[in-house]
Amino acid sequence: MNSEERNPFVHLPFPIEDILDVDAVIVTHLHEDHWDEAARNLVPKNLPLFAQNDADARTIRSQGFTDVRVLGDTLQFNGVQLIKTGGRHGTDAAYAVAGAPLGEVCGVVFKHPDMKTVYLAGDTIWDDNVAGVLAAHKPEIAILNTGDAKIVGLDDGIIMGTADVLSVHKAAPETILIASHMEAVNHCTVMRAQLRAFARTEGFATQLRFRDGTPPASHIRPRGPGNGASSKTHNMSFEQLPA
Repeated sequence: MNSEERNPFVHLPFPIEDILDVDAVIVTHLHEDHWDEAARNLVPKNLPLFAQNDADARTIRSQGFTDVRVLGDTLQFNGVQLIKTGGRHGTDAAYAVAGAPLGEVCGVVFKHPDMKTVYLAGDTIWDDNVAGVLAAHKPEIAILNTGDAKIVGLDDGIIMGTADVLSVHKAAPETILIASHMEAVNHCTVMRAQLRAFARTEGFATQLRFRDGTPPASHIRPRGPGNGASSKTHNMSFEQLPA
């Protein structure tokens, strides 16, 4: 859907130098809206990168990156425990139509004894994987890709939409939900204003946040030229996990 449009649709909220001032980068999967040419060119080649599996790690190494690590059941980095989680990039109907291009995806739980537990769900719909992570790890913060992205010929979304976000809230009502992967990406159909209004109607607006500080919808630049940098490479300074 809208594949002819160039990502990202909106400008980055911070200078790229600030975004890259991190200890490591998590590449949840290799789709172009997460790991594009700009990201491959801008991310320092010696920065630690974490991939979801050996196949993705080999691809990233072939692009010149020298410190590529593979996520697993548990891994330590700078005192932070990284726990790989599963996900499903669409419904059974979506996989029946799109098949291999949807591929394998992952999320990550970040744990530190002095910090809040953070769950980065990745490109997934609400499913048993997500429910299991919420029950097992009880994250205080969950980062969700919530744009209800669509592919041509299919009505079902391939990431979370409003109903999925509500399911997450019902499963973990105390968890702060950070919504991502919306206006910036060409194939997303749920905008921030829509999700904000839905959350108010369903009674969980106080638990919902947006990564850029929740600007008024009128301040968003739809289909802008962007700056060529991937807006969906998940990078985190492990010294700055929320307290």
